[in-house]
Amino acid sequence: MLGWCTCSFLVTESVSSQILCVMAMKINFVIFILPIFCIAFTTSTIDTQNVSVSDKTTGNPIFAVTAMLPSANSSHLLRYPFFQEMVFPAIDIANQKVRDTWGLNISFVRRDTRGNLVEGQVILIQTISENPVYQDAFFGPACEYVASGVGRLLGRYTIPHVTVGGRAYGFLNKYGRKSREFPTLTRVQGTYLKQAKFVIQYMLNMGWNHTFLIFFDNAKPINNDCPFGMAPIYNLMNKSGMLPKYKQMDGQEEYFSYEDLKTILVEMVQPASRVVVMCASGDSIRKIMLAAHELGMTNGEYAFFNIFLFDSNYFGDVTWKRGDKDDEAAKQAYRSLMTFTLRKPETPKFEAFAAEVKERALRDYNFSFDAVGEEVNTFVGAFHDAVILYALALNETLEEGGNPRDGKTLTHRMWNRTFEGIMGNVTIDSNGDREADYSLLEMTDIENGIFTVAGHYDGVAKKYTPVPGVVIDWPGKTPPKDVPDCGFKGEFCIEEDDTGFTVMIMMISMVVVIIVAAIIIIYVVRKYRLEMELANMVWKIKWEDITFNNKMDKQRKLTGSRVSLASGESGQSVWGGNQQIFTVTGYYKGNIIAIKKVNRLRVELTRNVLIDFKHMRDISHDHVTKFIGACIDPPNISVMTEYCPKGSLQDILENDSIELDEMFKYSLLYDIVKGMYYLHNSVIQTHGNLKSSNCVVDNRFVVKITDFGLHSFREPDHAFEPDEDDSFQYYQKRLWSAPELLRLPEMPLGGTQKADVYSFGIIVQEVIYRESVFYVANVDLSPKEIIHKVKQGNKPTFRPTLDRSTCPDEICSLCNRCWAEEPTDRPDFSQLRIIMRKLNKQNEGRSLVDNLLSRMEQYATNLEALVLERTEAFYEEKRKAEELLYQILPRPVAEELKKGKPVTAESFECVTIYFSDIVGFTSLSSESTPLQVVDLLNDLYTCFDSIVNNYDVYKVETIGDAYMVASGLPVRNGDFHAREVARMSLALLSAIKTFKIRHKPDRTLMLRIGLHSGPVVAGVVGLKMPRYCLFGDTVNTASRMESNGEAMKIHISSSIKKILDLFGTFVIELRGEVEMKGKGKQTTYWLLGELKDKNGLCDFKYQEIPV
Repeated sequence: MLGWCTCSFLVTESVSSQILCVMAMKINFVIFILPIFCIAFTTSTIDTQNVSVSDKTTGNPIFAVTAMLPSANSSHLLRYPFFQEMVFPAIDIANQKVRDTWGLNISFVRRDTRGNLVEGQVILIQTISENPVYQDAFFGPACEYVASGVGRLLGRYTIPHVTVGGRAYGFLNKYGRKSREFPTLTRVQGTYLKQAKFVIQYMLNMGWNHTFLIFFDNAKPINNDCPFGMAPIYNLMNKSGMLPKYKQMDGQEEYFSYEDLKTILVEMVQPASRVVVMCASGDSIRKIMLAAHELGMTNGEYAFFNIFLFDSNYFGDVTWKRGDKDDEAAKQAYRSLMTFTLRKPETPKFEAFAAEVKERALRDYNFSFDAVGEEVNTFVGAFHDAVILYALALNETLEEGGNPRDGKTLTHRMWNRTFEGIMGNVTIDSNGDREADYSLLEMTDIENGIFTVAGHYDGVAKKYTPVPGVVIDWPGKTPPKDVPDCGFKGEFCIEEDDTGFTVMIMMISMVVVIIVAAIIIIYVVRKYRLEMELANMVWKIKWEDITFNNKMDKQRKLTGSRVSLASGESGQSVWGGNQQIFTVTGYYKGNIIAIKKVNRLRVELTRNVLIDFKHMRDISHDHVTKFIGACIDPPNISVMTEYCPKGSLQDILENDSIELDEMFKYSLLYDIVKGMYYLHNSVIQTHGNLKSSNCVVDNRFVVKITDFGLHSFREPDHAFEPDEDDSFQYYQKRLWSAPELLRLPEMPLGGTQKADVYSFGIIVQEVIYRESVFYVANVDLSPKEIIHKVKQGNKPTFRPTLDRSTCPDEICSLCNRCWAEEPTDRPDFSQLRIIMRKLNKQNEGRSLVDNLLSRMEQYATNLEALVLERTEAFYEEKRKAEELLYQILPRPVAEELKKGKPVTAESFECVTIYFSDIVGFTSLSSESTPLQVVDLLNDLYTCFDSIVNNYDVYKVETIGDAYMVASGLPVRNGDFHAREVARMSLALLSAIKTFKIRHKPDRTLMLRIGLHSGPVVAGVVGLKMPRYCLFGDTVNTASRMESNGEAMKIHISSSIKKILDLFGTFVIELRGEVEMKGKGKQTTYWLLGELKDKNGLCDFKYQEIPV
């Protein structure tokens, strides 16, 4: 009975009875009989309800925790990685955090178990007997055997039990009515069962069902643990339908000779499996691998795995190097060896923690990690996290008013939760066991024999993820097969004993020889043709053979190298009928080609470059631009490709005048998928720079992929590269790049196929939303900020906006898959082609001609709407231009000019001309700034213009403060020209009285006006800034009338007086004879006002004059 109980505890109820039972029988008495006696002796004396011990100084309760660990003072225990002097510095650090954060007073007491099962239980019983009500929790032991007895007793006393040990399957027993051996046990380090799940998942992922387990069982600590670790692996493999076999080595490892190991490999492993999982000391692993190497089992046909948790003397020297004659053979053998281990924290936080632990250990416990060749391992970090976990549960209990010494409740508070530990997030499952993370190590540096991490297993997500950029170097180039082609014993390759067998072999041999000879001949011929083609360089184009359109070049200099599609009409440019140009173009052999400069000072025609050009010449597909050739003549090093006149997909999307319905968008995206599918399955393999500007559209609205291949040729000279690491363009062109490439120090030109899929996902969102690249709704971020967020890889990952209310579910799902953070989670273009075919099923069943006609029909509809819109805009601009023309020239003159008729000078028998200026304007200008003078004149003439519009007059010009108006031209109005100008003059004189100067509000302007009537000649003068000018003596006389006038008066000649007298409404006063330059003495008058009705004059100065 005792033997069965021990076996079920240590391993599992379903494991083969041959494993571990013999060893377990040896400790039955200590594990079962002694704890039962102790429980019976002490149970009746313990009552933990409502008991508290307080600090006499502060009054705060003290919580007593006993840590049961072996001490380094026992020299034979230095092999352990978790004795007191290593662990207690970490406990002290955590305890200090607990005091600072929650104010809890936890007192830790060290008890030395000496790694002995009996010693551990005796210490526990003594501790509880001496202080039955003061023991709040126990930490440790970490050894499986000691933890088994201690855990049962603590479960009986319902005292919380927290440890990094107890990893065996039997410690899982915490629930159930009939048997609850460890109800208060919490395990804060990964268990063997969870480790087994990682091993099983990896095996199943690789398709391996036949495995062989090799492990030792003797008195050494590492090999004592091996049966516990291998048993769950064996049982889970059976439950998963796998076919495991095992060999348990009983006894000291030294008893097994090199020949014994070879015999085991030949007689047991080779007939059963090609995958071997081992648990042994470092020296035994090396002996097994050397034996396998000698037997030819490390050439790639077999895969070997060993298990150790972390680097420690506890596991021995796990490296291949010993400094002996077998080192080179061992290094080669270890290429077939991989290691399952706990994931090592590599954060700055843990490194600082490790440094502090070493410092405290030396200072407080007189222990040097370096002296014994140990590092701060994950066991030490787990004890730190155990203190934090216990304190979290204790603090929550106190805050809720619970009993802090209710061990059952306190234990359950530690279960099923996640918190931040020193090694990262710590997750304890619902059974009180930690979900640990593991790693797979593999030899990546073959020359130096260095192992690095090849992948990680997430214990919470139950998922294995390879490390990006790390490829496992299988000695056979591929993983070993689960079952060899001929079976483990050659049973699938049956030899036939037939007399014709030899003849058949000879015939087959002859056929093989003929085939091989034919293959060699074909190879030689093809290689000869290849070399000839490489030597001929048919792709080479001389720069002189390319012709350029001078008119086109001139316009390109003015507008830049690229013109938006919206700047032309109906797909044509503004250059008089030539096609619109989106890139540098030229003519080669009569065809227009696209030219892209390459940033290189010179080109070295290596074989790789020549082969790249040959591959580009061979590329031909409907959705890939045709490679024309390349020019390698400095400084015109460039690549020439087929020119697509509709520009890029980015140009189409940015042109709001082009309408794209849902099916049209799907059709464009489907074109990209077909082009990329072809590239990925061609010798090019990747694009590396896929973005909407590299998807060009031909005149049939078919999308084609461009700017691919020639990576060795396109690679720029470093001396030629501009320093643009922090420029807007530098980050803008990387918005399509996958995060795994952005994190690299230097992005490879060729990229990867999965990175191309990510870029396609960005393009899909760009097409669906027709917004800028990487559009994020309601967020204004620069490209640099976007790139920084993408590189961080925080969860949830930062990606463009996808709103299911505006974006179809299928497209949202497609985008999310394409831009997944893990490249392996992204689909390839063969899958995308199937998805897009379903989305584009409306067009898929139609012929190519039908699809092209449909696209062109939609394009024609868009053009029709565009023409209508542009026509309306044209008429609006025409109206504005005419209004401006009417402001510059008289309307009749402008109408003649619009009709294309010449405007000849015209003679007018009698018109009236008005001249005025500001009295004292020169002195006022000297007292003002130029800007104030401009503002003054603008305000004054704006006022004058508003008055002039009320009369049948034409404003001729303004020069400084001079203002010139005429009436009676270009449209004759009889004698009314004198009346209109006279009335306008009276109105202006009235307005100037109330006019305010902005910068001198207290000063009043005084206007001086002169009027004269007579004949003139008028016409348009000049082509640039044409003016309607008046010529004749009448103009001079009117100017003399103004200059000889007085302030705030209207000075008129006798000729205009005679006309005004005809109306009989104007009040005129004789001034007398005035001497005028070039005229002699002239009789002039003052215009005082106009009689409007019986109430008086319109002019403010003469309102008292009766009718």
